Amino acid sequence: MRNLVAVLIFSAMVLPCSGRTILKSEPLVLGPYEVAFVQDASCPAGQVLKVTGAIRGLHRKRACVVLSSEQASLAVATP
Repeated sequence: MRNLVAVLIFSAMVLPCSGRTILKSEPLVLGPYEVAFVQDASCPAGQVLKVTGAIRGLHRKRACVVLSSEQASLAVATP
């Protein structure tokens, strides 16, 4: 019984982290070191824009990265 509970707790923690959400627009608010993936025309085909939040006074980091289709799901950003 203890093993079953351990497996359920572990799967509850792992499953939400397994997929990455790709937004259609860059979020207005992004916490320091928080990462958002954006489907943007600024990156070549097959790549998405990876935006990393920064601490106050610094600019966000933006880079084009490749994500496999198993890692990503398309979603809509809510400002």
